[in-house]
Amino acid sequence: MKLSKRGEYGLRAMIDLALARELGRDLVQLNELAESEKIPIKFLEQIVLALKDGGFLESVRGKYGGYRLARPAKEILAGQIVRYLEGPLAPISCVSQTAYQRCSCPDEAHCGLRMLMLDVRNAIANILDRYTLANVVEVTLRKMRSNNIDLPFAVKPRVAGRATQTKSTSAPVKLSPPLTPSETGLGEFLYREGI
Repeated sequence: MKLSKRGEYGLRAMIDLALARELGRDLVQLNELAESEKIPIKFLEQIVLALKDGGFLESVRGKYGGYRLARPAKEILAGQIVRYLEGPLAPISCVSQTAYQRCSCPDEAHCGLRMLMLDVRNAIANILDRYTLANVVEVTLRKMRSNNIDLPFAVKPRVAGRATQTKSTSAPVKLSPPLTPSETGLGEFLYREGI
């Protein structure tokens, strides 16, 4: 499976929106998402509309409108987003669980290629279905903090009835309690990264 630009940009936008929510931003405007991730705005608009149609995002109209996650980040699996934007995870159709088609192999039950691709499909699915957006945001924030990087989408206190964005936060942002590596499945990554 190769992730297309649509899938890549969609995942990056979803992670950014989850990151924004964790840092206190309810809404993020499309142009801000596009600029943050260096994604062509017209292409991102198509992807975001598809994610909205799929029930992943909500939008609010108006001058201070924008997009936000439709459900909590801990309820959205990376695999759900990839399948919605890209289709089946299987590298060949005879191992797909959602779009199975018999292949041209004369003996499917004993086909070495099919057995190999079934393992590939299962490995991809196991990883993508193990991680929620909340898990990815947790690791992202941990890495940014350990490298002393400004947190994107952080907000200042409300001024004149609305929140304003800041590129850097002077006060620590309140986050949900961290999960243990065994709860997130990110332990090996955290170990490798020295976080």
